[in-house]
Amino acid sequence: MSINAKRLTAAVVGLGMAGTLAACGSSDGGQGSGDSKTVTLVSHDSWAASKGVIAAFEKQSGYRVRVLKDGDAGQAVNKAILTKDNPQGDVFFGVDNTLLSRALDNGLFQPYEAKGSERIKAEYRVDQGKHRVTPVDTGDICVNYDKKYFADRDLRPPRSFDDLVKPAYKNLLVTENASSSSPGLGFLLGTAARYGDDGWADYWKKLKANGVKVVDGWEQAYNEEFSGSAGGKKAGGDRPLVVSYASSPPAEVVFADPKPGTAPTGVAEGTCFRQVEYAGLLSNAGNAEGGKAFLDFLIGKRFQEDMPLNMFVYPVTEDARVPAEFTEHGPQAKDPETMDPAKIADRRDPWVKSWTSLVLK
Repeated sequence: MSINAKRLTAAVVGLGMAGTLAACGSSDGGQGSGDSKTVTLVSHDSWAASKGVIAAFEKQSGYRVRVLKDGDAGQAVNKAILTKDNPQGDVFFGVDNTLLSRALDNGLFQPYEAKGSERIKAEYRVDQGKHRVTPVDTGDICVNYDKKYFADRDLRPPRSFDDLVKPAYKNLLVTENASSSSPGLGFLLGTAARYGDDGWADYWKKLKANGVKVVDGWEQAYNEEFSGSAGGKKAGGDRPLVVSYASSPPAEVVFADPKPGTAPTGVAEGTCFRQVEYAGLLSNAGNAEGGKAFLDFLIGKRFQEDMPLNMFVYPVTEDARVPAEFTEHGPQAKDPETMDPAKIADRRDPWVKSWTSLVLK
């Protein structure tokens, strides 16, 4: 969500970039830090947490936290799999339901049932027999729109997947590469869930004919190409539709100065796909005990309530409060597309291969 997900830059910025705990250390591999008093977290670039919350964990646990960021979620998962025999850290955060089977099938994680797991909402729990991953957050991958663009043209923003292929929205949408980006893959899966095995490819043919633009990752799509984001405005973005998250509009409010009364962007609720992000104790972790303590911390109430306004995702535990900015500007989709993880595992790679041939060539 990283979402993963899932699942904004310093220019305002975006999803998961504010209040961020700066990455420290290097990415040269080697069983984490090799220090029994340091727990090393490996994650995607959108990891963020308040310094005070991390400091509280360090004081309570006695472990120092070291963070290594390894790019977009898809890139980070692939690198973690390649280095699983000599991992860069102890805990991996940011594998979502679109990529989970790849991580599990490749033996990325060792079993551990985090303390407090009974507080996680039932709909987000997976792998209950082995407890190789712990749900940490959830979010909805959705098309966002630039409110001003559509208001200036007296054009109704799209509301559904069907709308996106209509002539009125030609050359307006930018999305991420489904083979390398978590939100891009989530959007592809959303169309497969909506139109089925026999219909999703025809839908993408229509979307391609209607001028969809594909870029490598979320950062480029949202903060460079999208006209509605603060970063996109600065970069001269000219696409008023982008695949992002239902929680992106509140981010535009929280980081704006001065803060607007309403978000400058909206969400096409009929285009959403539910993303859940997980964390796990890496196989061959150098500091397994520290990793277990950190997993306990990730589903603790303090981190769960700190997380929304840092990574702009929703908590997964029953007792965590959701900030007002989310309920006002970025509520969860009422009826998002979903897909059984077993089907994702079975069909993801063939779908991505077909999508690449269809859309990128």
